[in-house]
Amino acid sequence: MKRLMMTGAALLAAWVGYLGLGYSSGATEPAASAAAPSVLVTAVPLQPGSLAQTLTAYGAIQSSPSAVQAITAHANETVQALFVHAGDRIPAGAPLLSLTPSAQTIAAYKQAQSAALDARAQVARTRKLLAQHLATVQDLANAQKTDTDARSALEALKAQGGDSPVTLRAPFPAIVTRLAVSSGSAVAPGTAMLELAGVAGLVLRVGVIPDEARRVHPGDPVQITSLKNEPAQSGSVSRIAGAVDAASGLIPIDIVLATDHLFPGETARAVITVGQAQGYVVPHAAILADDQGAPYVVQADGAKARKVKVHIEATQGNQVAVRGDGLNAQQALVLSGNYQLDDGMALRFADAVKGLTK
Repeated sequence: MKRLMMTGAALLAAWVGYLGLGYSSGATEPAASAAAPSVLVTAVPLQPGSLAQTLTAYGAIQSSPSAVQAITAHANETVQALFVHAGDRIPAGAPLLSLTPSAQTIAAYKQAQSAALDARAQVARTRKLLAQHLATVQDLANAQKTDTDARSALEALKAQGGDSPVTLRAPFPAIVTRLAVSSGSAVAPGTAMLELAGVAGLVLRVGVIPDEARRVHPGDPVQITSLKNEPAQSGSVSRIAGAVDAASGLIPIDIVLATDHLFPGETARAVITVGQAQGYVVPHAAILADDQGAPYVVQADGAKARKVKVHIEATQGNQVAVRGDGLNAQQALVLSGNYQLDDGMALRFADAVKGLTK
Protein backbone atom coordinates (compact mmCIF):
# COMPACT_ATOMS: atom_id res chain seq x y z
CA MET A 1 0.00 0.00 0.00
CA LYS A 2 2.84 2.34 0.90
CA ARG A 3 4.60 1.53 -2.44
CA LEU A 4 1.39 2.35 -4.39
CA MET A 5 1.08 5.76 -2.74
CA MET A 6 4.71 6.60 -3.59
CA THR A 7 4.19 5.60 -7.21
CA GLY A 8 1.10 7.83 -7.46
CA ALA A 9 2.98 10.78 -6.02
CA ALA A 10 5.79 10.32 -8.55
CA LEU A 11 3.35 10.25 -11.46
CA LEU A 12 1.62 13.40 -10.21
CA ALA A 13 4.94 15.22 -9.94
CA ALA A 14 5.90 14.15 -13.46
CA TRP A 15 2.54 15.37 -14.87
CA VAL A 16 2.87 18.76 -13.17
CA GLY A 17 6.41 19.07 -14.54
CA TYR A 18 5.16 18.29 -18.05
CA LEU A 19 2.45 20.90 -17.80
CA GLY A 20 4.99 23.41 -16.56
CA LEU A 21 7.29 22.73 -19.52
CA GLY A 22 4.43 22.97 -21.97
CA TYR A 23 3.27 26.32 -20.59
CA SER A 24 6.78 27.71 -20.73
CA SER A 25 7.26 26.59 -24.36
CA GLY A 26 3.98 28.21 -25.40
CA ALA A 27 4.95 31.52 -23.76
CA THR A 28 8.29 31.88 -25.62
CA GLU A 29 7.07 30.89 -29.09
CA PRO A 30 5.73 34.39 -30.14
CA ALA A 31 8.98 36.03 -29.11
CA ALA A 32 11.00 33.57 -31.16
CA SER A 33 8.83 34.06 -34.24
CA ALA A 34 8.80 37.92 -34.08
CA ALA A 35 11.16 39.41 -36.74
CA ALA A 36 12.54 42.94 -37.29
CA PRO A 37 10.38 44.99 -39.76
CA SER A 38 11.69 45.20 -43.35
CA VAL A 39 10.68 46.98 -46.56
CA LEU A 40 10.52 45.48 -50.04
CA VAL A 41 12.54 47.69 -52.39
CA THR A 42 14.11 47.83 -55.83
CA ALA A 43 17.63 49.16 -56.29
CA VAL A 44 20.03 50.08 -59.07
CA PRO A 45 23.79 50.64 -59.14
CA LEU A 46 25.00 54.19 -58.41
CA GLN A 47 26.51 55.44 -61.67
CA PRO A 48 28.98 58.35 -62.02
CA GLY A 49 28.34 60.68 -64.97
CA SER A 50 27.50 64.19 -66.05
CA LEU A 51 24.52 66.20 -67.26
CA ALA A 52 24.30 69.51 -69.07
CA GLN A 53 23.66 72.48 -66.80
CA THR A 54 20.95 74.54 -68.46
CA LEU A 55 18.77 77.52 -67.85
CA THR A 56 15.49 78.29 -69.61
CA ALA A 57 14.43 81.70 -70.87
CA TYR A 58 11.65 83.08 -73.06
CA GLY A 59 11.63 85.81 -75.68
CA ALA A 60 10.70 86.80 -79.21
CA ILE A 61 12.33 86.68 -82.62
CA GLN A 62 13.55 90.06 -83.81
CA SER A 63 16.13 91.63 -86.06
CA SER A 64 19.66 92.19 -84.91
CA PRO A 65 20.41 95.94 -84.99
CA SER A 66 23.40 95.27 -87.23
CA ALA A 67 21.14 93.60 -89.82
CA VAL A 68 18.67 96.49 -90.14
CA GLN A 69 18.97 98.99 -93.00
CA ALA A 70 16.83 102.02 -93.69
CA ILE A 71 16.05 102.89 -97.32
CA THR A 72 16.13 106.68 -97.62
CA ALA A 73 15.43 109.27 -100.29
CA HIS A 74 18.43 111.00 -101.83
CA ALA A 75 16.58 113.91 -103.42
CA ASN A 76 13.24 115.67 -103.43
CA GLU A 77 11.07 112.97 -104.98
CA THR A 78 7.56 111.58 -105.14
CA VAL A 79 6.68 107.94 -104.44
CA GLN A 80 5.19 106.71 -107.70
CA ALA A 81 4.50 103.08 -106.74
CA LEU A 82 5.05 100.63 -103.88
CA PHE A 83 5.87 96.98 -104.59
CA VAL A 84 6.05 95.64 -101.01
CA HIS A 85 4.07 95.63 -97.77
CA ALA A 86 5.22 95.65 -94.17
CA GLY A 87 6.06 92.10 -93.14
CA ASP A 88 6.91 90.89 -96.66
CA ARG A 89 9.85 88.51 -97.04
CA ILE A 90 11.76 89.43 -100.19
CA PRO A 91 14.83 88.16 -102.04
CA ALA A 92 17.84 90.25 -102.94
CA GLY A 93 17.12 92.48 -105.94
CA ALA A 94 13.36 92.56 -105.41
CA PRO A 95 11.78 95.93 -106.34
CA LEU A 96 10.77 98.01 -103.34
CA LEU A 97 9.33 101.25 -104.72
CA SER A 98 9.68 103.63 -107.64
CA LEU A 99 10.39 107.35 -107.31
CA THR A 100 9.89 110.21 -109.72
CA PRO A 101 11.95 113.38 -109.34
CA SER A 102 10.19 116.48 -108.11
CA ALA A 103 10.16 119.68 -110.17
CA GLN A 104 12.88 121.01 -107.91
CA THR A 105 15.06 117.94 -108.52
CA ILE A 106 14.51 118.13 -112.29
CA ALA A 107 15.55 121.78 -112.23
CA ALA A 108 18.66 120.91 -110.22
CA TYR A 109 19.53 118.18 -112.72
CA LYS A 110 19.19 120.54 -115.65
CA GLN A 111 21.38 123.08 -113.88
CA ALA A 112 23.97 120.38 -113.30
CA GLN A 113 23.83 119.45 -117.00
CA SER A 114 24.38 123.05 -117.98
CA ALA A 115 27.24 123.43 -115.50
CA ALA A 116 28.91 120.30 -116.85
CA LEU A 117 28.66 121.57 -120.44
CA ASP A 118 30.07 124.96 -119.45
CA ALA A 119 32.94 123.35 -117.55
CA ARG A 120 33.84 121.17 -120.52
CA ALA A 121 33.80 124.17 -122.84
CA GLN A 122 35.96 126.13 -120.40
CA VAL A 123 38.60 123.40 -120.48
CA ALA A 124 38.70 123.58 -124.27
CA ARG A 125 39.04 127.40 -124.25
CA THR A 126 41.78 127.30 -121.63
CA ARG A 127 43.79 124.83 -123.68
CA LYS A 128 43.65 127.19 -126.68
CA LEU A 129 44.68 130.14 -124.56
CA LEU A 130 47.52 128.15 -123.09
CA ALA A 131 48.72 127.33 -126.60
CA GLN A 132 48.70 131.07 -127.37
CA HIS A 133 50.53 131.79 -124.10
CA LEU A 134 47.46 133.67 -122.87
CA ALA A 135 46.77 131.27 -119.97
CA THR A 136 48.90 129.40 -117.50
CA VAL A 137 49.18 125.74 -116.67
CA GLN A 138 47.47 126.49 -113.38
CA ASP A 139 44.52 128.01 -115.25
CA LEU A 140 44.14 124.76 -117.17
CA ALA A 141 44.33 122.70 -113.97
CA ASN A 142 41.62 124.83 -112.39
CA ALA A 143 39.36 124.42 -115.41
CA GLN A 144 39.87 120.67 -115.43
CA LYS A 145 39.00 120.43 -111.73
CA THR A 146 35.81 122.42 -112.30
CA ASP A 147 34.93 120.07 -115.14
CA THR A 148 35.51 117.00 -112.97
CA ASP A 149 33.38 118.39 -110.14
CA ALA A 150 30.55 119.30 -112.51
CA ARG A 151 30.48 115.85 -114.07
CA SER A 152 30.50 114.20 -110.61
CA ALA A 153 27.54 116.31 -109.49
CA LEU A 154 25.64 115.43 -112.65
CA GLU A 155 26.30 111.69 -112.21
CA ALA A 156 25.16 111.85 -108.59
CA LEU A 157 21.87 113.49 -109.53
CA LYS A 158 21.39 110.98 -112.31
CA ALA A 159 21.95 108.05 -109.92
CA GLN A 160 19.38 109.56 -107.58
CA GLY A 161 16.79 109.69 -110.34
CA GLY A 162 17.18 113.34 -111.12
CA ASP A 163 16.58 112.79 -114.82
CA SER A 164 13.92 110.01 -114.78
CA PRO A 165 11.96 107.70 -112.47
CA VAL A 166 14.09 105.23 -110.51
CA THR A 167 13.20 101.89 -108.93
CA LEU A 168 14.89 101.01 -105.65
CA ARG A 169 15.66 97.33 -105.04
CA ALA A 170 16.44 95.20 -101.99
CA PRO A 171 20.20 95.01 -101.40
CA PHE A 172 19.94 91.60 -99.66
CA PRO A 173 17.34 88.96 -98.70
CA ALA A 174 15.22 90.70 -96.12
CA ILE A 175 11.95 91.24 -94.33
CA VAL A 176 10.20 94.58 -94.66
CA THR A 177 9.84 95.59 -91.03
CA ARG A 178 8.57 99.14 -91.55
CA LEU A 179 6.90 101.07 -94.36
CA ALA A 180 6.66 104.82 -93.76
CA VAL A 181 5.35 106.10 -97.11
CA SER A 182 2.48 105.50 -99.48
CA SER A 183 1.93 106.10 -103.18
CA GLY A 184 2.02 109.82 -103.90
CA SER A 185 4.06 110.75 -100.83
CA ALA A 186 6.54 113.57 -101.35
CA VAL A 187 9.88 112.86 -99.70
CA ALA A 188 12.89 115.03 -98.97
CA PRO A 189 16.54 113.97 -99.00
CA GLY A 190 17.30 111.73 -96.00
CA THR A 191 13.68 110.67 -95.42
CA ALA A 192 13.47 107.02 -94.27
CA MET A 193 10.88 105.43 -96.53
CA LEU A 194 11.09 101.82 -95.37
CA GLU A 195 13.21 99.57 -93.19
CA LEU A 196 14.66 96.17 -94.07
CA ALA A 197 15.87 93.46 -91.70
CA GLY A 198 18.26 90.92 -93.14
CA VAL A 199 16.93 87.37 -92.98
CA ALA A 200 20.35 86.17 -91.86
CA GLY A 201 20.31 88.66 -89.01
CA LEU A 202 17.31 87.37 -87.05
CA VAL A 203 17.92 86.69 -83.37
CA LEU A 204 15.92 85.41 -80.45
CA ARG A 205 16.10 88.00 -77.69
CA VAL A 206 15.38 86.56 -74.25
CA GLY A 207 15.48 87.98 -70.75
CA VAL A 208 17.44 86.32 -67.94
CA ILE A 209 17.64 87.30 -64.28
CA PRO A 210 21.04 88.83 -63.42
CA ASP A 211 22.23 85.93 -61.22
CA GLU A 212 21.66 83.46 -64.04
CA ALA A 213 22.99 85.80 -66.72
CA ARG A 214 26.41 85.71 -65.03
CA ARG A 215 26.63 82.02 -65.97
CA VAL A 216 26.02 82.67 -69.67
CA HIS A 217 28.86 83.29 -72.13
CA PRO A 218 28.97 84.14 -75.86
CA GLY A 219 29.01 80.95 -77.90
CA ASP A 220 27.04 78.85 -75.41
CA PRO A 221 24.86 76.35 -77.33
CA VAL A 222 21.10 76.80 -77.24
CA GLN A 223 18.08 74.69 -78.13
CA ILE A 224 15.23 76.87 -79.39
CA THR A 225 11.60 75.78 -79.47
CA SER A 226 8.62 77.74 -80.70
CA LEU A 227 5.80 77.96 -78.19
CA LYS A 228 3.66 76.36 -80.91
CA ASN A 229 5.51 73.08 -80.23
CA GLU A 230 7.41 73.06 -83.49
CA PRO A 231 10.62 70.97 -83.71
CA ALA A 232 13.56 72.39 -81.80
CA GLN A 233 16.39 74.08 -83.66
CA SER A 234 19.87 74.95 -82.56
CA GLY A 235 21.48 78.32 -81.98
CA SER A 236 24.17 80.02 -79.93
CA VAL A 237 24.50 83.03 -77.65
CA SER A 238 25.77 86.03 -79.61
CA ARG A 239 25.36 88.93 -77.19
CA ILE A 240 24.83 89.51 -73.48
CA ALA A 241 23.74 92.98 -72.47
CA GLY A 242 25.82 94.75 -69.87
CA ALA A 243 22.89 96.36 -68.08
CA VAL A 244 19.47 95.42 -66.75
CA ASP A 245 16.51 96.31 -68.96
CA ALA A 246 14.56 98.92 -67.03
CA ALA A 247 11.17 97.66 -68.19
CA SER A 248 11.62 93.98 -67.35
CA GLY A 249 14.39 93.92 -64.75
CA LEU A 250 16.12 91.22 -66.81
CA ILE A 251 19.39 91.01 -68.75
CA PRO A 252 18.71 90.88 -72.53
CA ILE A 253 20.53 88.05 -74.30
CA ASP A 254 20.58 87.64 -78.09
CA ILE A 255 20.70 84.16 -79.61
CA VAL A 256 21.65 83.56 -83.24
CA LEU A 257 19.49 80.99 -85.01
CA ALA A 258 21.12 78.33 -87.18
CA THR A 259 18.09 78.37 -89.50
CA ASP A 260 15.40 80.91 -90.35
CA HIS A 261 12.30 78.81 -89.67
CA LEU A 262 10.90 81.26 -87.13
CA PHE A 263 9.22 84.56 -87.96
CA PRO A 264 9.96 87.99 -86.51
CA GLY A 265 7.69 88.58 -83.53
CA GLU A 266 7.20 84.87 -82.86
CA THR A 267 7.70 83.84 -79.24
CA ALA A 268 10.04 80.99 -78.37
CA ARG A 269 11.71 79.19 -75.50
CA ALA A 270 15.49 78.91 -75.23
CA VAL A 271 17.33 76.25 -73.23
CA ILE A 272 20.89 77.53 -72.82
CA THR A 273 23.66 75.08 -71.89
CA VAL A 274 25.97 76.89 -69.48
CA GLY A 275 28.19 73.98 -68.42
CA GLN A 276 28.41 70.31 -67.45
CA ALA A 277 27.52 69.00 -63.99
CA GLN A 278 29.80 66.19 -62.80
CA GLY A 279 28.71 63.72 -60.14
CA TYR A 280 26.33 60.78 -60.04
CA VAL A 281 23.42 60.52 -62.46
CA VAL A 282 20.35 59.05 -60.77
CA PRO A 283 16.68 58.59 -61.73
CA HIS A 284 14.36 61.33 -60.54
CA ALA A 285 12.48 58.74 -58.45
CA ALA A 286 15.55 58.35 -56.23
CA ILE A 287 15.37 61.95 -54.99
CA LEU A 288 13.47 62.55 -51.75
CA ALA A 289 13.12 65.61 -49.51
CA ASP A 290 13.41 65.74 -45.72
CA ASP A 291 11.23 67.79 -43.37
CA GLN A 292 13.28 70.90 -44.15
CA GLY A 293 12.98 70.34 -47.90
CA ALA A 294 16.62 69.27 -48.31
CA PRO A 295 17.14 66.55 -50.95
CA TYR A 296 18.47 63.11 -50.03
CA VAL A 297 18.70 59.59 -51.44
CA VAL A 298 18.72 56.16 -49.80
CA GLN A 299 21.54 53.69 -50.36
CA ALA A 300 21.67 50.02 -49.45
CA ASP A 301 24.39 49.49 -46.84
CA GLY A 302 24.29 45.74 -47.14
CA ALA A 303 20.69 44.94 -46.25
CA LYS A 304 20.22 48.11 -44.25
CA ALA A 305 18.93 51.52 -45.39
CA ARG A 306 21.24 54.54 -45.25
CA LYS A 307 20.04 58.09 -45.93
CA VAL A 308 22.51 60.37 -47.74
CA LYS A 309 22.10 64.12 -48.17
CA VAL A 310 22.80 65.29 -51.72
CA HIS A 311 23.06 68.51 -53.69
CA ILE A 312 21.26 68.66 -57.05
CA GLU A 313 23.61 69.91 -59.78
CA ALA A 314 21.45 69.54 -62.90
CA THR A 315 18.21 68.01 -64.14
CA GLN A 316 17.54 66.71 -67.62
CA GLY A 317 14.32 64.87 -68.33
CA ASN A 318 14.01 62.01 -65.83
CA GLN A 319 17.67 62.16 -64.84
CA VAL A 320 19.30 64.17 -62.07
CA ALA A 321 23.00 64.83 -61.48
CA VAL A 322 23.80 64.90 -57.76
CA ARG A 323 26.80 65.28 -55.48
CA GLY A 324 27.12 64.31 -51.84
CA ASP A 325 30.01 63.60 -49.48
CA GLY A 326 28.23 60.56 -48.12
CA LEU A 327 27.58 58.85 -51.45
CA ASN A 328 29.25 55.45 -51.86
CA ALA A 329 29.62 54.13 -55.41
CA GLN A 330 29.83 50.57 -54.04
CA GLN A 331 26.36 50.72 -52.52
CA ALA A 332 23.18 50.35 -54.56
CA LEU A 333 20.67 53.18 -54.86
CA VAL A 334 17.18 52.41 -53.57
CA LEU A 335 14.29 53.40 -55.85
CA SER A 336 10.82 52.03 -55.16
CA GLY A 337 10.05 51.85 -51.46
CA ASN A 338 12.64 54.47 -50.54
CA TYR A 339 10.08 56.87 -49.08
CA GLN A 340 9.24 54.33 -46.34
CA LEU A 341 12.79 54.00 -45.09
CA ASP A 342 14.69 55.36 -42.13
CA ASP A 343 18.35 54.82 -41.32
CA GLY A 344 19.09 51.24 -40.38
CA MET A 345 15.80 49.72 -41.54
CA ALA A 346 16.05 46.23 -43.01
CA LEU A 347 15.70 45.81 -46.76
CA ARG A 348 14.22 43.04 -48.88
CA PHE A 349 15.25 43.27 -52.52
CA ALA A 350 12.78 42.59 -55.32
CA ASP A 351 15.43 42.57 -58.04
CA ALA A 352 18.89 41.21 -58.71
CA VAL A 353 20.76 44.22 -57.30
CA LYS A 354 21.21 43.36 -53.63
CA GLY A 355 23.43 46.25 -52.59
CA LEU A 356 25.33 44.05 -50.16
CA THR A 357 28.76 45.56 -50.75
CA LYS A 358 29.67 47.89 -47.91
